[in-house]
Amino acid sequence: MEKKKQKKIVLFTSPSCHWCKVAKEHFKKNGLKFKEIDITKDEKAAKDCERHGCRGVPVVLVGSRWICGFDQKAIEKALG
Repeated sequence: MEKKKQKKIVLFTSPSCHWCKVAKEHFKKNGLKFKEIDITKDEKAAKDCERHGCRGVPVVLVGSRWICGFDQKAIEKALG
């Protein structure tokens, strides 16, 4: 049986964010690959998050689905 390819995950974070650390640990613990973008160093990324209705971090982008905050159920649903 062929393993299904994981959808691309991008995690938008800031250094002082507790829930960002929780999200990173969750992804690592579950063997999920993700790209981390620090919005304090990337103004365009911060504006992208705002444009999709997210006012704070973490923001999780799974494929083309934007999830504001660390919503484990929404993340699992988006991953399929």
